[in-house]
Amino acid sequence: MNKIKHGLAGGKTMLASRMNNLNPYVPGEQPEDREYIKINANENPFPPSPKVKEALKNFLDKDFKKLGLYPDPDSRKLHEAIADMLNCTGGVLSRCQIEGDALDGTGSAKVKPASEDKIPFTVTPDMIYTGNGSDEVLSFVFYAFFDSDKKLICPEHSYSFYPVYCGFYDIPRLPVELNEDWTLKTEKMTSLARENDSPIIFANPNAPTSICLSREQVKKMLDDAPKNRVFVVDEAYVDFGGESVIALLKDYKNLVVVRTFSKSICGAGLRSGYIVADPQLVNAVTTVKNSLNHFPMDAMTQVACTAACGDIAYYAERAKEICEVRDDFISYLRNKGYTVCDSKTNFVFVKKDGLNGKKAYEFIKQNGILVRRFDTPGIEEYLRITIGTKEQMNELKKVMDKLD
Repeated sequence: MNKIKHGLAGGKTMLASRMNNLNPYVPGEQPEDREYIKINANENPFPPSPKVKEALKNFLDKDFKKLGLYPDPDSRKLHEAIADMLNCTGGVLSRCQIEGDALDGTGSAKVKPASEDKIPFTVTPDMIYTGNGSDEVLSFVFYAFFDSDKKLICPEHSYSFYPVYCGFYDIPRLPVELNEDWTLKTEKMTSLARENDSPIIFANPNAPTSICLSREQVKKMLDDAPKNRVFVVDEAYVDFGGESVIALLKDYKNLVVVRTFSKSICGAGLRSGYIVADPQLVNAVTTVKNSLNHFPMDAMTQVACTAACGDIAYYAERAKEICEVRDDFISYLRNKGYTVCDSKTNFVFVKKDGLNGKKAYEFIKQNGILVRRFDTPGIEEYLRITIGTKEQMNELKKVMDKLD
């Protein structure tokens, strides 16, 4: 049977006109036909905490029948666990102080936030909303806070799902070019927001550039941006050395912080993301959720993520290890003549003058390693390379040595 592309015979279409605005997100390759060292999707190279495995086993052994029942639609235990986790880490795992052996499997190690990361108030469960991955959470944020009569201010190069959701919800987007050093033009973003009475969204640290704004820089943006519009900071990568802006929630009720279990919490396969915000904004996103899918987080994901929050020292240790491997890899690249952005993420954004980005990507892939490259004009010569284990990055170095 021929595939129907545009509609029925005779010119009658089966598709809604809104389909014309959809340009689906393209994820990193997920190959099944061969084994690769897979460092193309910013996944964590380490497994989840042993306490997660233990919690899931206990659930299946003792509560297996609960899979026949609907899960808690409000994820109350998980919200409590996330709030506790943020309070004891300050929202940045790689700078946490760890007391005890975080990798001994007992889950007995404790953490304290670095002094600069300590949150000056108590994060409470009613400030948390969780959903089926941060992508779904972002979708609900777009629906709840961005409208078709207000242009959304965002960086020209940032998370590529933002323009996808703009098309999905018919939200006009006003992208702002980056500086030559790939930093955000913060003053231009807030100026345009004032001129257009617009909301703002950006990733911090940004993707794919890996560069981070300081908390003070974000505070300055919040001061300059419209107070009657939501200001969204996507902190998917902040645990790898950025500065979380959760501490600013006390004074900025229009701030929404989006976070995920997919990166530093080794849980990309669990599909869990969350926001931290004023309870009134959390209630708005919850209303969107309850209007679409009352049960977006399944029972096992709630169990696994709750257990992960209870052994956060394990993830803090892994985040520290990834940062060490990242910094070593950056030194290697710069010694080889590559241009590398300063990274506060679990990936690097890199190019080399005279080296074609597409050919470099293909050569690396032919040698059994997957990295990421975008065809987007302006960044097509760059590679985005996820930081894997020390052993994986050593294998990549061997391949990249042959690119000269």
